[in-house]
Amino acid sequence: MGLGEVREELRRLFGPRALLARVEKEVYRYDAILVGETPLAVVLPETGGEVQALVRLARRHGLPLVPRGAGSGLSGGAVPGEGAIVVAFTRMTRLEVCPKTRTAWAEPGVTTARVSEAAKPFGLFYPPDPASHRTSTLGGNLGENAGGPLCFKYGVTGDYVLEVEFVDAEGEVHRLDRKAYDLAGLLIGSEGTLGLITGARLRLLPLPRHRATLMAAFPGVEPLAEAVSRAVALGAVPARMEFMDPACVDAVEDYLGMGLPRGQALLLVETDGDDLEEVGAELALLEETASRLGAKVRRARGEAEAEALWRARRAVSPALGRIRPKRVNEDIAVPRSALPQVVREIADLGRAFGLAVVQFGHIGDGNLHPNILFDPKRESEERVWELAHEIARVALRHGGVLSGEHGIGLMKRAFMEEALDGETLQAFRAAKRALDPYGLFNPGKVLPP
Repeated sequence: MGLGEVREELRRLFGPRALLARVEKEVYRYDAILVGETPLAVVLPETGGEVQALVRLARRHGLPLVPRGAGSGLSGGAVPGEGAIVVAFTRMTRLEVCPKTRTAWAEPGVTTARVSEAAKPFGLFYPPDPASHRTSTLGGNLGENAGGPLCFKYGVTGDYVLEVEFVDAEGEVHRLDRKAYDLAGLLIGSEGTLGLITGARLRLLPLPRHRATLMAAFPGVEPLAEAVSRAVALGAVPARMEFMDPACVDAVEDYLGMGLPRGQALLLVETDGDDLEEVGAELALLEETASRLGAKVRRARGEAEAEALWRARRAVSPALGRIRPKRVNEDIAVPRSALPQVVREIADLGRAFGLAVVQFGHIGDGNLHPNILFDPKRESEERVWELAHEIARVALRHGGVLSGEHGIGLMKRAFMEEALDGETLQAFRAAKRALDPYGLFNPGKVLPP
């Protein structure tokens, strides 16, 4: 059967939800960083049964399937290769909250923020909160095992998954819990390379009764990182602990004009809990540690001021887009004890390469997002990617990993041979062959050829 017959079969199965015209398909070549090939087709399934039918079609014709959520990924995980069918899950949006069991059942097209919004009337919330939580979808969060500012205290996406529903390479649907062999855990973070997730049961938590927020302005990133390392060693476990380097702060101030201290590195901290006294004591410990390392500390007075401070952190991405037309958003995680040295080495690398590098991220759990800003008309993209590779090597030298939450995708696939030994890579490839014997699911991602 030729491609014409494949297109006709897709049209018959999915009608107008099978996008076949070139202009319809172009937007699905992109994620937030990379651009891929124009897909053979884009299909927008609405039910798990339709996903099964699509997998069976793809298997019969030997066509690769690339799962996609909102396209907000930062590693090329949802970027299609030549001849692929993109499976866009944005129409699978069923969400049911069960307050009695403190769980929610969600399909992969549900946006992350919507889970907490639906749970809030019952006094519950869903902790994973990536910066793109208003647009990113659960399917993408599951694929990358996404985190967010709350991950230091509350953990990442995989910590809140009780059950996963997925379609395998034969087109069969399965529901996996995590009571014995944790096969669901194997799918979480696999970037759609082992099967297509069609739903998940999520664990919800009670909303904390009290919150307190502070902002600490440091003369540089190194004392800030040292303060974080010391505070955590003393037992601080705040809900959020985020940082922005001076270049990042200046960019956000240019963008929002909210009175942030220019030329300073900022640490934003939020503590929460049900005991008001304990919440205040934890914030005081962080305040004292920061002050000893030269920071000027300001506590937020009320919810409105706290929200304004967190708005500054959420504005980082659009603010950086005003400095250069393009950027590579790196994502590494390192031991907290290595933070001061790591941020210094990354800053030194940016100067050595002559490229603008800004740093921000979830510093409480050592998850840093160094961003390389560049203009392709004036600066070499080859040199940008060379710098990205060197930043990855900094993480590995200090006992860290290539990705804290953005995934490997295409962007870091070439780095995997330095990050893992040959036996581990062989084990990963064996798992891929076992679950995807026909090579249907997101081929060319994560594992180097």
